[in-house]
This record gives sequence, structure tokens and C-alpha cells, in this order.
Amino acid sequence: MRDRHPFLQLFAARLRELKREPGVLFWIFGFPLLLAIGLGIAFRNEPRTEVAVGVLRSAGAEAVAAALPAERGFRASVLTDAEAAHALRLGKVALVVVPAAESGGAPEFRFDPTRPESELARVRVHDALERAAGRVDRIEPREAPVTEPGSRYIDFLIPGLLGMNIMSGGMWGIGYAIVDMRSKRLLKRLAATPMKRTHFLGAFLAARLVLVLAEMVLLLAFGWLAFDLVPQGSLVDVVALCVLGACAFAGLGLLVATRTAKVEIVGGLINLVMLPMFVVSGVFFSSERFPDVLQPFVRALPLTALNDGLRAAILEGAPLSEQLPRVLVLLVWGAISFVLALRLFRWS
Repeated sequence: MRDRHPFLQLFAARLRELKREPGVLFWIFGFPLLLAIGLGIAFRNEPRTEVAVGVLRSAGAEAVAAALPAERGFRASVLTDAEAAHALRLGKVALVVVPAAESGGAPEFRFDPTRPESELARVRVHDALERAAGRVDRIEPREAPVTEPGSRYIDFLIPGLLGMNIMSGGMWGIGYAIVDMRSKRLLKRLAATPMKRTHFLGAFLAARLVLVLAEMVLLLAFGWLAFDLVPQGSLVDVVALCVLGACAFAGLGLLVATRTAKVEIVGGLINLVMLPMFVVSGVFFSSERFPDVLQPFVRALPLTALNDGLRAAILEGAPLSEQLPRVLVLLVWGAISFVLALRLFRWS
């Protein structure tokens, strides 16, 4: 044991620590799977999206409700004016129809144009009422529904969960762990050994990479077995992106922990770094939802580059040669944070 390199001894010690803290394994492996199961069930594909419509109780209400049958994907309810306003405000209905006899010549649609489901409901309800009024379509297209893996929410979610877990592991598994060791005076004892800072920090990174690869295999295998998600690209490219992402966030975790001596402080700093990326970097919904003026900032974040890269590789089969800007973002974040961490790091 004495002849072993300090890096190897530290690396083995980091892996052995997992046996003493089985709760950590749950957050590394179990929590992402529970999220994938819960969100996959909640946003599972359904044969037809049901449109909830409120019909204002007045003359002609029953005829309007009859024109919106359940077999065509509607759930029509006849409501009073107060009930309709309440249901629309709380999102219980996507649209309220005021019959023509009440509105004065033509039906009136009440809806919130900022809600996508309301805009869709307006189009579908309008089409149904036109047909009920006798409209004859000059062209009746044939329908050929296609549902393929890659277009579902669970397909979007799993790469995002993988990216999120890589970020969380790098920040908490490295940044928090180092500060915890510093607060317990363990780093000061290690400083007295024949060990360089590069050995110490490199061992943390190497142990993190082992866990990242295990996380990747587990999540992709789960997506394949539970949801028929088959990666379209090279697994080598996916591994390379995971390693680049792990290095970038390990560097950020090290940088956050370079001078901090209290776990309470480092917890706040980690959340300060992570929370903006949780929101804008496309973990649970696309980052393209944010305004164009914010897109350069969003694209420059490491989690955005990682999530977009993983989705492109897993869902579209895009090779790394087509993702050089994302790779460059991860390399820059990793290199700068590691250089700064090595210069600023202190043992006590």
C-alpha cells in the first residue's frame, strides 16, 4: 500500500466511501430513475388529447354541446357565467363558448391566447361548430398517425435527467465533499503527506467519472427497457459528451470549494450556480422557450451545451464533429475552472 501512487490511494478511498454512505447511491442512481418513471407516466402518450370546453348556459347551449361529442375528443360542460369564468381562470376548461343566440349573431369564444392548449381548443371547436352548421369540406385528407421514439416527452426528458445528474454530481459530489473535509480538518492532515494538489483533485475527478459512466448506462438502459428509447447515435459520442460534462462540472465544483470553509456557505454557492441552469438549460422543457435576447447567454451555459449535445447524439444520431460549438463550451468551462481551482485551492 505504501508503494502505491498517492493518486491511486485517494481514488480508491473515494470509491470506498460510497459503501459507507448508501444514501448517496440513491441520489446518484435511484432519484433520476424515480423522476423518469413519474414524469414518463404523467406525460405519457395518449391516443387523443381531450379538449375541455365550457358552454355558457343560455339558449342554444345544448345544441353547441351536442356539436362537441366525446368521441371526437371533446369534454363539453354547460356552465353558468360565473362557473365558466372560474373554470377558465383555473385552467379547468381551455375555452368557453357563448352560443350565437346569446352573443348576438355568431358564437363567441372566450380563451387565454397565451395558453397553447386554449389556442388549439379554439381551432378544434371552430372546426366542429362549422361542421355541425353544415359545412362540407372540399378535401377530406386521410389520417396516418405516426408515433415513433424520439418525439415523446420521455425521449426529451432522459438526456436532460442525465445532464442534470452530471451537474449535480459534479457540484455536490466534489464541491460539497471537499468543503466537508476542510471543515473537519481532514484536508490539513492530507497536506502534510507527500501528495500534490493535482493528485488530490485528480482523484476526485476520476472517481466522479466512474460514477458518471455508471449513471449513463443505468439511465439509457432504463429508457430502452421501459420506454423503447434506442440511442440513434454512437455510444462513444455519448460517453465523450458525458465525460466532457463531468469534467466541466467537476471543475466548477472544485472552484466553488477552493476557499470555502463552511458547508452552509458552499451549499448556498452550489445552489447559486445550479438553479439558473436548472431553469434555463432545458432539463424539463426546451431552452428555446426563452426570448431570443437571452439565447446567447443560455447557449453559453455548460448544462445547456451538455443537454443539447446529449439529445442530438441520442435522439438524432448527430456525431461530435457536428457539435463542435457545444464541445467547445464544455471544454472552455472545464479548462478555466480547473486552472483557477488549482491556483486558488487551499487546504485550510
